[in-house]
Amino acid sequence: MQRITSPQKLVAHMGAMQAQDYLMAKWAVGLRLQHATDAMIVDAYNNGEIIRTHLMRPTWHFVSSDDIYWMLELTAPQIKTLTKSRNKQLELDEDILRKSHVIMEKHLLDGADLTREELTQLYQNENIRTNDNRLSHLLMHAELDGLICNGAIKGSKLSYTLLEEKVPVKKLLSREESLAELANRYFTSHAPATMRDFIWWSGLSVTDARKAIEMIKSGFVSETFDGEIYWFKDYLTESLHNQSVYLLPAFDELLIGYRNRTATINENLNKKAISENGIFRPIIVVNGQVVGIWKRATQKTKVVIEVSLFTTVNAEIKAGIEQEVRKQALFMEKEMQLVFK
Repeated sequence: MQRITSPQKLVAHMGAMQAQDYLMAKWAVGLRLQHATDAMIVDAYNNGEIIRTHLMRPTWHFVSSDDIYWMLELTAPQIKTLTKSRNKQLELDEDILRKSHVIMEKHLLDGADLTREELTQLYQNENIRTNDNRLSHLLMHAELDGLICNGAIKGSKLSYTLLEEKVPVKKLLSREESLAELANRYFTSHAPATMRDFIWWSGLSVTDARKAIEMIKSGFVSETFDGEIYWFKDYLTESLHNQSVYLLPAFDELLIGYRNRTATINENLNKKAISENGIFRPIIVVNGQVVGIWKRATQKTKVVIEVSLFTTVNAEIKAGIEQEVRKQALFMEKEMQLVFK
């Protein structure tokens, strides 16, 4: 398999990458590229090569600018159906949503970028309530309609901008082409995986997922294990390594990309890596198995990484963790301090 060399190509290869934790999501991209830096990911983001928006499950994702329009067209309708009842509870009817869109379009024209705080003020000026999570729903609805996406970083804050200005060229596919393309991206980058995994990751219905797999299955190999059919490319076994150590970010695709995670994490350790309210912590993975968690504190001139292991590890694995910390130091272009808790 040819090595991927750019953030945009990596994100496209993955289909999409969960990205509600923006800082961690940059590392999710960077660790999968050779010689990547945080600045390289930021440049791809600011240049509109990778877009951060809501789609699929739904949650924040990084997606290639080449894929944003067809992917939204495919997955947004189902997300809107899921959010209807909550919108009703929040008293967000079609009139308010339309008014919200008009406000955004007016104030984001000509490449403007506004933060959540700045948008909140605009809504309040127009007597649109933003409390009780209303603002998040107003913004997400505009994202699903293809009106806005994340814009430039303003200070330390993320902003919003018009998607049409960020990505002026709209690449659209037919529904059948979109289903096949999404399935192909997922099973190529996440294999081995099952249809249940694909449904979880994509947010598609069982009917659509089954149709998508049927269209692409001739390009994959399948094996049945424990009553589940797993799909993968025939070159999968060639890419496996006997020894590997990784410090993966919060919400990394290795865990979040699957419905069934028992191949990667012991069920008894789930609560240590995944909180009860669904927060996926940064994990330490050795030979495909989660063996601990880590956290990162950024200071002015250095970053402190604190490691908490679930079990005793040997000197070789500790050395591997130290090597991964050095990689992250090069990525962030900062000094690193490693602390074993």
